[in-house]
Amino acid sequence: MKETTCKKLQEIGGFALAGGCTRKRMKQLVEMIRAARDYRWVGLYKIVKDEFVIVAETGNEPPTYARFPITQGLCGAALDSGKPIIVGDVHKDPRYLPTFHTTRSEIVVPMRNDHRHILGIMDVESDQLNAFGGEDQQFLERAGGLIGHCLH
Repeated sequence: MKETTCKKLQEIGGFALAGGCTRKRMKQLVEMIRAARDYRWVGLYKIVKDEFVIVAETGNEPPTYARFPITQGLCGAALDSGKPIIVGDVHKDPRYLPTFHTTRSEIVVPMRNDHRHILGIMDVESDQLNAFGGEDQQFLERAGGLIGHCLH
């Protein structure tokens, strides 16, 4: 991973540990994640009973689905497999639930607690095809690990 990316992770981790998990701070954390790699949109979904519920997202436009069943979408597929999912063209994947009509590619990353239990999903979207690769996955898994405790 690039040195600049590692520095961004340190900043995210320090910020997450320093100030708690208020809604305002969660919004700041997703903005830091978005800015670190110039993502278009980042959302954090917490698992509440049998649903994914948005707890923080970048920008001012809410996603189409602020809550949805844990069995649906790419988030549901990532929860089921326990692994990140990268989709280069969401319009070719029948599991895709549209967040924004301009989304072309997406990566979803399970977020775990210290006991390796999945508490939620980080959803990152782009208006470009094939926008995500291995470095994005590595960065988002580590960022999710730093802030996963906020989803308990």
